[in-house]
Amino acid sequence: MAGAGTIKVIFINRDGTRTEAEGKPGDRLLEVAQAAGMPLEGTCEGQMACSTCHVIVGRDWFGKLPPASPDEEDMLDLAASLAATSRLSCQILLTEALDGIEVKIPRESRDMQGY
Repeated sequence: MAGAGTIKVIFINRDGTRTEAEGKPGDRLLEVAQAAGMPLEGTCEGQMACSTCHVIVGRDWFGKLPPASPDEEDMLDLAASLAATSRLSCQILLTEALDGIEVKIPRESRDMQGY
């Protein structure tokens, strides 16, 4: 569990290593991921005009999220390495119910920030 007022997030990297990070209730998962050095670009800055922040949410956690909107579903159709529990990290707001959430970075994702 995270400290008072923070939400623990566990990222599972492409090589299987785990990176723990913390955010606050209301933070976007994308911003927590970027602060932790995860290779998620988020080109459209949360406007759902791309799929560069695609993540795979752990099965135990997926049901705790609100359903994806039709616009998010449309963008996910364009994501590489799509899975049944795929979501756009820009659309996931942290809540206390998500403390300890596990999120996998897809094997194929684009990060143009470093180029």
